[in-house]
Order: sequence, then structure tokens, then C-alpha cells
Amino acid sequence: MRKDLKTLISIVFAAALMAVNIKTFVRAGDLFPGGANGLTILIQHIFQMTTGYTPPFTFVNVILNAFPIYIGFKFIGKKFTIYSIIMILLASTLTDIIPGFAVTQDILLISIFGGIINGVAISICLLSGATSGGTDFISIYLSEKKGVDAFNYILGFNALILIIAGALFGWDRALYSIIFQYASTIVIRTLYLKFQQSTLFIVTTKPHEICEEIYSVSKHGATIIEGEGSFGHCEKHVVYSVIARSDSRKVMKCVKDIDPDAFINLVRTEKLSGYFYFKKED
Repeated sequence: MRKDLKTLISIVFAAALMAVNIKTFVRAGDLFPGGANGLTILIQHIFQMTTGYTPPFTFVNVILNAFPIYIGFKFIGKKFTIYSIIMILLASTLTDIIPGFAVTQDILLISIFGGIINGVAISICLLSGATSGGTDFISIYLSEKKGVDAFNYILGFNALILIIAGALFGWDRALYSIIFQYASTIVIRTLYLKFQQSTLFIVTTKPHEICEEIYSVSKHGATIIEGEGSFGHCEKHVVYSVIARSDSRKVMKCVKDIDPDAFINLVRTEKLSGYFYFKKED
């Protein structure tokens, strides 16, 4: 119960932050953020240009999220998807309700700080067990299915939005939107580590205890390699394991508790081939 309440509070905060960001930085800079929100704003602009009528943000955004929500329910997790629906509806409604105002007229500052705030809002959702909708559902599905960090795959979809926006409304806004999306992506990759992996090379005299602890913390196995220290010519073992980056700090602490003299090399893993366990969403 307490965990659900904490999640709801985080989602409400993230939704408010995203809505304020859209009505301040995004609208002030006339930018096109990525994902369903960016496509919603693009559709609003097209309707305004062709008919003089701007459909509500909520109406367009909910329609665009219908299929991703289906993917969420079927392949990701019911509770995760329900929380995401709350996020989508709340953020969309607040975007329609909150009055717009400009913090600054500097388009470069708008692009950078708007992208940072957008990335923080999305990261809060993901860390709380939800998403802001749209391409995030698809990205998580691909990440779990392919075992890689798939957020970069969505850049192709975002690029299509920017090409259409640039052709219709000017390339300067499309180019500044790239800065916005890049800043947002960097923040997400920094804060949300679930689909990123780290490789551990641990030189130790207590390999079996360390392997057990790695599995206890991260639910990942390890390989023990026999070796010899070149300086002291003493028997050593190398424990090799690939774990989620989000678990790396805790695993390293546990290793040091078991063997204070252990030598640890932590390397960022770029790509994996083969089965890698991911904790499923609720």
C-alpha cells in the first residue's frame, strides 16, 4: 500500500512537471519533443494550419497511445500499464488546463533546459514503475525482448517527426528540437539504468562466496576463471559476470565486504548476445 502511494505521488509529480514543461519551454520555443507528445503537438500544428482549429492535447494524445497501451497490457505488465495510463491522462489534462507562459525567449536555453526537464520527468516515471506513454512502451518492449537498451531505436521515429515538422513549419525549429531531444535522451540514459549492463571482472581468493552474493543481489550468474598473480605467483580466481548497471554499486559493495582485497574492474557493456535476465514489470 505504501509503495503504491509512493508510486502515485511520483507519477503525479512527473505529470505536472511534464505538463509545465510543455506549456513553458516547449510551447515558448515552438519545439517538437519526441514520442507521442511530439506527434501530438505536430498534429495540433497541422490542424491549426489547415483548418484553423486546434484539437485538445488530451484527445489527440490518448488516441495516439491506444496501441502502445495495448502493448503494455499484453507484453509488459498490467500494473505498470495502469500507472502509465494515469500518467498519460493526468499529464495531457494538465497540459490543456495549465496556462502557458515563457520563462525565457532564448531558444537555445529553452531547447537545453526543456530537454533536461523532459528527461527528468520521463525518468521519474520509469523509476516509479510507469511510463509517459507512446514510444516508451515500445522501447521497453523491445528492450525486454532483444536484451538491449532500445531507447536509441526510437530516435528513428523522432527523426521522422522532425523531418515532417521541419518541412511544414521551418527547419530552425526542427534543428532546435534535436537539441531538446538529445538533452532529454542523455538525462534518461543517466538516470534510468535498467536496460543497461555492466561487466564485472573480479580478481579474488573467495570466488564461490562472491558468485553466491552476485546472484543474491542481481539474480545473475557468474563464471569462475582460474589464474595466477604475475607478481606474487599466487593462486587467484577471476569472477566474470554481467549485471544490470543499476545493481553494480550494490554488488561492488558486497564484494568488498566478502573480500576487502578483491580487485574489481567494472566495464560498461555495449551489446549482449544470449539470454540476460530482466526483472519483469508488475
